[in-house]
Amino acid sequence: MANTSSNKVGDLRAKSDDQLTGDLAELKREAFNLRFQAATSQLERPARIKEVRRDIARIKTLQGERARVAK
Repeated sequence: MANTSSNKVGDLRAKSDDQLTGDLAELKREAFNLRFQAATSQLERPARIKEVRRDIARIKTLQGERARVAK
């Protein structure tokens, strides 16, 4: 299981800042839609909410690291 998260981080590190920003926007949109589905009891995979939140956190962490290095 830890192997999959390290692969995700490695894949994210290979992306440019613009790609990360696009991915972040897409994930935020998905999180918004998942919240609506949960509120209306139409959510098929409840675990997806957790996955999306963690992916958002991974991207934000990477963006913060890059911002600190760029200073």
